[in-house]
Amino acid sequence: MTPSERVASLWRTLHSKPGGTWLFSRLLGRVIPYSSTTHPHVRELRPGYARLTMKDRRGVRNHLNSIHAIAIASLGELTSGLAMVPALPPGARGIVTAFSVEYLKKARGNLEAVCSCQPPTSIAATIDVVVEAEIRDEARDIVARTTATWRLSPA
Repeated sequence: MTPSERVASLWRTLHSKPGGTWLFSRLLGRVIPYSSTTHPHVRELRPGYARLTMKDRRGVRNHLNSIHAIAIASLGELTSGLAMVPALPPGARGIVTAFSVEYLKKARGNLEAVCSCQPPTSIAATIDVVVEAEIRDEARDIVARTTATWRLSPA
């Protein structure tokens, strides 16, 4: 079973159970260790869509008493990956080849990242797909927009 198939299977098993999204989020950190550094919580996940939250806590803050730029970027990148990768057709794989962040407002308070994308249904050759995620604060203001270029290819 590929990592993306494992992630999708684990989500299907856990998400509807009490505490299941929290447990899924913790287990995701074992599959993708770096992702656990910001303690993201996967709230919704389906092919082409992911919604994650991140609590504002001391561990993600900077010297300006706002959420660190790289913590925001990490949340956006993970959100794009969770929307894209589990939706890939069987035998396809993907990796980020370019990534950018547009910071629009100081981030304070809990954040929510959302990514909605249309992954290809088949991949016969290597292609690049651009995927955006928006990160919003509790007032629903967009604090950042991330853009990830995913290089997709047949395995």
